[in-house]
Amino acid sequence: MRKVLWKQSEEQKRNANMTRFMGFVNKRYGEKFHSYNELYDWSVNNIPDFWASVWDFAGVKASKGYERVVDDIGRFPGTKWFTGARLNFAENLLRYRDKRTAFVFRGETQKSVRMSYAELYDSVARLAKSLRGIGVAPGDRVVGYMPNMIETAVAMLASASIGAEWSSCATDIGPGAALERFGQIGPKVLFTVDGYFYKGKRFNSLSNAAEIAKGIPSVEKVVVICYTEGKPDITCIPNSVYYDDFLSKETGLEIQFEQLLFDHPVFIMFSSGTTGKPKCMVQGAGGILINHLKELILHTDLKQEDTIFYITTCSWMMWNWLLSSLAVGATIVLYDGNPLYPDLGAMWKLTQDEKITIFGCSASYINYLRSKGVKPGKDYDLSSLRQISQTGSPLSDEGFEYVYQSIKKDLHFNSISGGTDINGCFAIGSPIQPVYAGELQGPGLGMKVKAYNEKGEPVVDMQGELVCEAPSPSMPLYFWNDPNDKKYRAAYFDFYPGLNVWRHGDYIMVHSDTGGISFLGRSDSVLKPSGVRIGTAEIYNQVEELKEVADSLAIGQNWQGDQRIILFVKPAEGYRLTEELKNKIKVTLRKNASPRHVPAKIIEVPDIPYTLNMKKVESAVTNIVHGKPVMNKDALINPESLNYYEKLKEELET
Repeated sequence: MRKVLWKQSEEQKRNANMTRFMGFVNKRYGEKFHSYNELYDWSVNNIPDFWASVWDFAGVKASKGYERVVDDIGRFPGTKWFTGARLNFAENLLRYRDKRTAFVFRGETQKSVRMSYAELYDSVARLAKSLRGIGVAPGDRVVGYMPNMIETAVAMLASASIGAEWSSCATDIGPGAALERFGQIGPKVLFTVDGYFYKGKRFNSLSNAAEIAKGIPSVEKVVVICYTEGKPDITCIPNSVYYDDFLSKETGLEIQFEQLLFDHPVFIMFSSGTTGKPKCMVQGAGGILINHLKELILHTDLKQEDTIFYITTCSWMMWNWLLSSLAVGATIVLYDGNPLYPDLGAMWKLTQDEKITIFGCSASYINYLRSKGVKPGKDYDLSSLRQISQTGSPLSDEGFEYVYQSIKKDLHFNSISGGTDINGCFAIGSPIQPVYAGELQGPGLGMKVKAYNEKGEPVVDMQGELVCEAPSPSMPLYFWNDPNDKKYRAAYFDFYPGLNVWRHGDYIMVHSDTGGISFLGRSDSVLKPSGVRIGTAEIYNQVEELKEVADSLAIGQNWQGDQRIILFVKPAEGYRLTEELKNKIKVTLRKNASPRHVPAKIIEVPDIPYTLNMKKVESAVTNIVHGKPVMNKDALINPESLNYYEKLKEELET
């Protein structure tokens, strides 16, 4: 049994939304569930009843009810959900119109800006009227090349109210990467900004916006928000207009929410695009809505009185997920900039000042704070904080323990994992279960998650591929420009021939004693020395515990008919990769993991490449090592880091 880090009190259990939902299900279906595990088993064995219960419990707003929850649970992919229903995604998020705070925006060098639910409704109504005025209609694409600010959210909501499909990229992504994404989907309108702030510096993004606009012939209007300057010259951007001039001057407008089918598209999301052209995943409004409501209300225990925050940009699905908190009536804090600026305590001061109750971040953020010995719980008043949500990449046992030792002892550490693909989670926390070190608390309700071995057999207490044995509403409707779903099926369904399961591409272990799930890294970057499968996270969890190591990256190099492990190490400040440190790394891995985990070569590097979602890019370095091209370097947060790896070819030939 792994180490228990937190158990909720009886009062916390009683007050949890999950407990209320369990009571709702018990009453409706004559059940007597008392635990999450009982509720979960029912949810995956009675999938139509489960999702119908979420619909009613979460209060989905629809102008027309559904005729059937699911047409054929065995048709996977291609399942049709809530047939006959008519609804609007934005209407569900804009159900409140009072004076309570909807958004708090905080930028690195900007004062706090607040917007009430009433003001939000008015802003969306005015922008929607303007969009309709230039001919935006259901099915059109509207995109944002934007920072994480209130206007970005307003643009998404206004687009969704009409039934247009929304897609966004942050302004810190290069114009080439943005064109790789937006250029595929033919948007009619582009929202952008004059610039952004990062590490206290102002960056002008107008030239990037101009390059994007000129590279996409379908763009009829570019709406420019003035953020870093008063009113800059935008004549370099074709068909451009200032946001304030474009926004309707009328007030008191009622939004005309288009009533659309449950599976009408709302978001087009993109894969990281580091190994080829980004996949364009088209997601349905109803499916995203009901899944977000499930995860926010039940698994995150979000309530109207909460203030929720996530360190994210609008390039990452956590931005979409976060904005669905509006449907609950909570306050959302939006932050734009470097979360470590002006110092390592910046986000904890934000938590203190805004009384944030639910704080979201990545594993890399936690690991960085831990490596620097930061103790937020000692330096800031975190009395409001009741949950930390963590995602992005696997977090070690020690990372879990750091949260409870150095941030706050009594909170729900809700480690979650899923993906852009489903705009949600396969594995997630539960407010009525204990937290164990290094484990996500379990699979999400309604998600029939298993670990499969190479033969396609379910396994426990062993490493395996994450699969989902049944469909769920937020899985993509289709990929953009993908005749006969060829790319879609290849991405998720062809890995286990003859088995009708979604294979996600994560390497996991399901624990039989706790029911929890440990994530061991992406399975497409799994190392296989002598045919033994090793998750890269197994190496990182050991190596990055050493004080001399700031970061690391492991890949498999094809070598003499086999594969050998190459470990790249970024030393901590003040250290170098000496022979002594190399030996220490090898001894640590041999002792705490296995002899198979010991790298054949350990090489010092100045930096480790990361995607914009703060995931290590093993695939790009693997391509370099094997002489293959790296596609879309603009999709990395630090593309210049790859230059050093290009120079290592000679060293890696011995």
